[in-house]
Amino acid sequence: MDAALIEIVEAAGSAILEVYGTAFEVETKDDDSPLTEADRRAHRIIVDGLLALTPNLPIVSEEAEPPPYDERRRWQRYWLVDPLDGTKEFVERNGEFTVNIALIDGAEPVLGVVGVPAQGKTYLGDRAQHKAWRHDDRGRTPLHTRAMRGDSIALVASRRHGAVRLEGYLQVLEDSFPRVERVHLGSSLKLCVLAEGGADLYPRLGPTSEWDIAAAHAVLAAAGGAVTQLDGRPIRYNKESFLNPDFLAVADPTYPWNSLLPAP
Repeated sequence: MDAALIEIVEAAGSAILEVYGTAFEVETKDDDSPLTEADRRAHRIIVDGLLALTPNLPIVSEEAEPPPYDERRRWQRYWLVDPLDGTKEFVERNGEFTVNIALIDGAEPVLGVVGVPAQGKTYLGDRAQHKAWRHDDRGRTPLHTRAMRGDSIALVASRRHGAVRLEGYLQVLEDSFPRVERVHLGSSLKLCVLAEGGADLYPRLGPTSEWDIAAAHAVLAAAGGAVTQLDGRPIRYNKESFLNPDFLAVADPTYPWNSLLPAP
């Protein structure tokens, strides 16, 4: 199944890049988020591919009306898809947008594929095998999160969301560590950077939806990291509302984050 999922993600990525190189139009959805022809094309390719691969599994995509919760709540397994995460990054042409497919089982992501079309990378995480990989023109590279070193911390943060509250949080964090390195990125790439050992912490103090993080959550967890609510409870999926609570994504779950991080 892994190879088939990568093929679907890469096909969606190719369709996105075809639009990326044109003077595309940008529409505004009801929630004020942007929508382009690339979102639509990627959605169709992914849905068609998943239906051919697993015809009996339901699919929830950001770009389609979801079934009512009374129906969804009975699901054990389903696909959760964000055909183009980081549409604002796509519109600004900075390359920081992703294609995301997650398999949800029992309210948690157990398999995730994240494509980064502009960078020619695809990340895959299989939590059942406790293995994660990055696929690019150099082949397949196993991914492992890094251990927290204690005297310094590298964190990733959103380019756009939770600015005032997050800035206050990061300022307190900088008072707690001798050295703090910040990297600002868009889309689910932030979680993938943790998964490949490039950073230690991603605090998200702002709105996200389940499809925004599910695939990369699986990649990070399979590589050795974790995503939890601020109080340490797990992030759950297939809720009545698709909105996530604030969360922390960490590379080293054995580090005593809750005792050392500032209150949000």
